[in-house]
Amino acid sequence: MTRRSCAIYAVGIVCAHLLIIGIGLVVAQVFRTVIHNRLKKEITLTEGSRVFETWKNPPPPVFMEYFFFNVTNVDGFLKGAKAMVTQVGPYTYREYRPKANVTMVQNGTRVSAYNPKTFVFVREKSVGDPTVDEITTVNIPAWAVMNKVKGSYWRASMVSIWMNSIGSGLFTTRTVQELLWGYKDPLLARIAPTNPDVEETFGLMYKKNGTNDGEFVYYTGEQNYMDYGRVDTWRGQRYHTVSFWTSNQSNSINGTDGSAFHPFLSKDERLYVFTSDLCRSIYMEFEKDVVVKGIPAYRFTPPRSVLASKEENPANEGFCISPKECLGTGLLKVSPCRKGAPVVASFPHFYLGDPKYAAAIDGLSPIREHHQTFLDLNPTTGVPVRANKRAQINILMERISGFPTTRSLNETIFPVMFLNESVVIDDASVARLNKLLLIVTLVSNFPLIIVGLGAIMLIVFIILLVRARKQKVNVVALCAAKFTEFPRTYFAKLKALNGIKKH
Repeated sequence: MTRRSCAIYAVGIVCAHLLIIGIGLVVAQVFRTVIHNRLKKEITLTEGSRVFETWKNPPPPVFMEYFFFNVTNVDGFLKGAKAMVTQVGPYTYREYRPKANVTMVQNGTRVSAYNPKTFVFVREKSVGDPTVDEITTVNIPAWAVMNKVKGSYWRASMVSIWMNSIGSGLFTTRTVQELLWGYKDPLLARIAPTNPDVEETFGLMYKKNGTNDGEFVYYTGEQNYMDYGRVDTWRGQRYHTVSFWTSNQSNSINGTDGSAFHPFLSKDERLYVFTSDLCRSIYMEFEKDVVVKGIPAYRFTPPRSVLASKEENPANEGFCISPKECLGTGLLKVSPCRKGAPVVASFPHFYLGDPKYAAAIDGLSPIREHHQTFLDLNPTTGVPVRANKRAQINILMERISGFPTTRSLNETIFPVMFLNESVVIDDASVARLNKLLLIVTLVSNFPLIIVGLGAIMLIVFIILLVRARKQKVNVVALCAAKFTEFPRTYFAKLKALNGIKKH
């Protein structure tokens, strides 16, 4: 056997081994299973894990934008005309939200933490100065008090007299700073001395700057990666023990707080998020594939059914405070967790809601690109790479017995303000995530690399065989030519020798 033949056989043997081993590993998914198991152990809320420090101190900047609806025809609306509003904003604040008092509990299977938030105004991202710009809007403290005393004609009449004496109307004009962070309301100041539960100061974000909304306890995901970041308790309340709503399903604390999701997401699953602002869990479903700064992501967004009416989605009946207080599609009355105030939550401009709500106010126009809430999550790690949380605060305005100023009002869901809490992954986090995804891709696809090398070796093997065969054919042809030429050459030489002898 020649050296060339040995080389051909060696290539064939290596090729066969690479293909057999590679295909076997692909079928068995050994490397994929190994790297996935490793990633599940790395993505846990435990000391020393790859994501724990990022979870405690999120590096990407979070911005909170506030948009107000300025009412331009107060007198006409009070006489029964259609309300007219203009959107004013954004007034943008940088939001800092590091976790506080982070403590491992229950043998490290859970971690407790507080979520304090601090807001700092960002002038260059805002339309004006919140301490100067004024907004005419619904007088929320007045409507809260009016709703509290309705049903009692004597108490309603007394409050009505107080409102007239201090000049407290159904609408008020305040600066953005006052509406957000608080002002001393004259009607509340009149009531506070006789009711310790009432504060003199009111603001949409009053006591929410530098404060937290209670202790959260999260699953670490160490026992089951699907539980990573899931809320176990909030303010000491567990699953089925939140008491704001009228059914166990509505009172369930489901999902994460929106800052963390389990790895290896599926397009078919429904993601739950518990939001303390609404005192309930909502869910999101896959919408489409997106790419954020080069990172692949799944976009999840709340479907229409989340805030659908009980007729459209019977599962939402538990969010009806009473049969008479069950609103239509696109609305959620959050009075139970707002001290009885007639506050109604929705998506901005009543996006995904019954068209009649947007049509009732002149100046509203729901647009998906501007008013949709969504989360863009990397499916391999579950890391949020972009998010926009959008919600609108409205007040239910209607005729209330004992208050003559409401006699001309039609029941209206009146928009006050909507917010847009947004975040995009920062470049440093992008670099770390890309490095991790590259490792996962290489390890997961290592069997395919082996198969690819085997395929290359197979091509080389075939080329060597073909060339060897061609060379063999050429040698045989040369030998045959030599053999057929030999008699003629022999007799020619013999004839020549005979001629020499004759001479």
